[in-house]
Amino acid sequence: MTPKERYQELKHYLAAENPVLLEVMKEYEALDRIAHGLGILPEEKSYTDDISWWPLISVLGTFSAGKSTFINNYLGMKVQQSGNQAVDDKFTVICYGENKEPMTLPGLALDADPRFPFYNISEEVEKVEKGEGSRVNLYLQLKTVNAENIKGKILIDSPGFDADAQRDAILRITNHIVGMSDLVLIFFDARHPEPGAMRDTLEHLVGHAMNFRDSDKILYILNQIDTTAKEDNLEEVMGAWQRALSQRGLISGDFYAIYNEDAKTPIEDPAVAERLKRKRDEDWKRIIDRMEGVKIERAYRISKALEDYAKAIHRDRLPALDKALRRWGRNVLLSDLVLVILLAFSLSYMVLVGMLPLTPEVLLPVGGALILLVLAFHFKVRHFFARREIRRMEEHDSVLATAMARQTRWYHSVFRALSGSWVEKIERRLAKIIDDSRAAIRRLNDQYVRPGGASEGMED
Repeated sequence: MTPKERYQELKHYLAAENPVLLEVMKEYEALDRIAHGLGILPEEKSYTDDISWWPLISVLGTFSAGKSTFINNYLGMKVQQSGNQAVDDKFTVICYGENKEPMTLPGLALDADPRFPFYNISEEVEKVEKGEGSRVNLYLQLKTVNAENIKGKILIDSPGFDADAQRDAILRITNHIVGMSDLVLIFFDARHPEPGAMRDTLEHLVGHAMNFRDSDKILYILNQIDTTAKEDNLEEVMGAWQRALSQRGLISGDFYAIYNEDAKTPIEDPAVAERLKRKRDEDWKRIIDRMEGVKIERAYRISKALEDYAKAIHRDRLPALDKALRRWGRNVLLSDLVLVILLAFSLSYMVLVGMLPLTPEVLLPVGGALILLVLAFHFKVRHFFARREIRRMEEHDSVLATAMARQTRWYHSVFRALSGSWVEKIERRLAKIIDDSRAAIRRLNDQYVRPGGASEGMED
């Protein structure tokens, strides 16, 4: 699917669901044009490829932590198998469908559809493991569910992190979806009160997740706290987990404790039962409230991502490319100047000693030959210094190297590279995109934020 086709399809869906994002879509198209022109984005790619345009909630954790049970309770029907052993080794993407019964589709359904966060994921899997891209069905599946709670959202259930099979690919896909998600629920099992035994899982799920600048979207959930009833040590177990999480960078809230009401361990002490139920109900409501708010968060996230992409080009790519092109241009012109000076001295000497008669019959063919020589030398030198800059860039930034190759093609003038006017033009276009992305956020505020409490349409 070309970027143009992707935009057409996304506009069709967004027109009905969130018209504000249609304006943002135009700015993404403008940013794509800039990036394509610079050469920092392949023509067949779009910045919209890296964004889920539908709210995305990811559910991660170990195989026995109760992820599937939580999802079934949230949806109000049994969609995911649950148990004390690993029952599914795939990422399951769950979304709304009209069929009364849940329907399971292969991973290829996700790989080919731009509405989902796994669009073209086969290419990413192929980069990780040669030959695995064509076996995307081993890692992904799509389930459609006729449940009101899932309307307007995408839910992802992850495989357990304890299994060794396909571990590297699973962890890399996990990184991919955590980065794209609006909300990430990470489940831990209160029946295993020694988090030290899960050091590797904690290191990946928590240590890696804390590197994201929007790490506040991650909720840490201690599940099955009903198992603490016998010892009445909920605070002790929660403390152990919180200490383990803080050692890996988590220093503030976003920690919840729940259990499954239908499958809870019998609690003999009524006071303990009441205390755990109250804790469970409070935290369950807080989790559900966050899940219901993802649609709003997604709209803001898409607008903010546009600004971030534009700023990254303005702050990092463009200055580095401009600096390299100026260096390339100076080297080319200096080489041309040296050649012209050498030729001028040589011709002057030949004229002075009588080797070159000043007649039209001699000067015309000699002049033509010299022009061809200078042009051949010029383009040879252009290519030489361009390759030198490209090799330098390839060591630390292959994207910038590709852009340099594009900007030094034969039809791009050396004087353009030295003038900097093209940079100023792109900077103005990027500034407009940044301003428009902020304007989109203000329009979203107009929808959701009313500091004065005025009703929509009420005059000031």
